[in-house]
Amino acid sequence: MKAAEEYARITRIFRRFRVHRPEPKGELEHVNAYTLLVAVVLSAQATDVGVNRATRELFQFADTPEKMLQLGEERLIGFIRTIGLYRRKAASVIALSRILCESYGGEVPSSRTALQSLPGVGRKSANVVLNMWFSHPAQAVDTHIFRVGNRTGIAPGKNVGQVERAIEDKVPAEFQQHAHHWLILHGRYVCKARKPACGNCVITDLCPSSSVAADS
Repeated sequence: MKAAEEYARITRIFRRFRVHRPEPKGELEHVNAYTLLVAVVLSAQATDVGVNRATRELFQFADTPEKMLQLGEERLIGFIRTIGLYRRKAASVIALSRILCESYGGEVPSSRTALQSLPGVGRKSANVVLNMWFSHPAQAVDTHIFRVGNRTGIAPGKNVGQVERAIEDKVPAEFQQHAHHWLILHGRYVCKARKPACGNCVITDLCPSSSVAADS
């Protein structure tokens, strides 16, 4: 497919995503930048539903790094025990909270480098915070985006870094802000790993992997 044709196809895809979900939102519950950061750290290898179940009560007691340090690691563990790797994550949350207090005046920094310097925060986690709180057009590539990017040809790549760069390079600028949420939600609820719901997909006719298109 020629570059112009591919650009037109991807533009049509994201226009449909926008009509279907005009304002896509991340599903991690939070009340400020700090609670978003904590939720993202806790969400590694865990579901958003499971994290939200644990943090609803936690954030009533600790919604700032200062309050989290006052809570302490052992009491924090009591709130997040249902989340996988909870001891390691609790240690990271306490450590990053201390750094925020000591080095950033208790505020969450808005640069990727600064975010990635915090315990438990990798590039994907930093991009989530940058996008959801600071409105940067950062692309947080998870397993859903990796799968959808390759299946649809929107952002093919052999690893998450390649998929992230492909989204930045191939998706028109007007869609960059919400691109990763559209792709995550599409992968989570429609373009599922084992059994994609092609019959309920808004981009079926534009997807080279669609079973509906293949059968027609």
